[in-house]
Amino acid sequence: MTLDLTQSYCVQSKLASGNIVAMADYAHLNLDYQLCFALYKASRAMTRAYTPLLDEAGLTYPQYLAMLALWQEPDRARSVGELGARLHLDSGTLTPLLKRLSAMGYVTRSRDAGDERRVLVSLTPAGLDLRDRLAAVPGAIMSCVGMDIPDVLELHARLTALTSSLEAVASGASGASGASAPAAASSSPGDERRGVS
Repeated sequence: MTLDLTQSYCVQSKLASGNIVAMADYAHLNLDYQLCFALYKASRAMTRAYTPLLDEAGLTYPQYLAMLALWQEPDRARSVGELGARLHLDSGTLTPLLKRLSAMGYVTRSRDAGDERRVLVSLTPAGLDLRDRLAAVPGAIMSCVGMDIPDVLELHARLTALTSSLEAVASGASGASGASAPAAASSSPGDERRGVS
């Protein structure tokens, strides 16, 4: 069965703006040309780099991200839904993670007195103390990435913009069926020739 790429919202947007060119061969399917694969490899490598830094505290990388979110406003309880939106995690993934943090003594989970359907997550004293124990982690990671701070900041900005673009496309595909496609960013001839995706 042939994949009908015209059903992709991204492809429809590109076709509308003339930014997709026909390819005579399959060079665009080369694994090493795929942006998604480069991001996938970088994400896995980054997670592995955190592992030895978090082992002492007994945290996994997703648990560390949850603690970072809580440390931003340490005196404020957060609902599970709020944390899920902040971390881009669904409740099925986040709830076991928070239960584990609670069992480790880093957070408490309690029902919202004003709305029994909401579960609130708060830092314990041990959870707040953990912030000092792990304060050196970002610096240790910076020493691993092989990039200067300005380059890291630029990469961060570009990845944030990429995430926003992809989320906007997904929102348009699910909530604006039949609406005109958003303007697509221009691509370089080199990108079109190589089939960068």
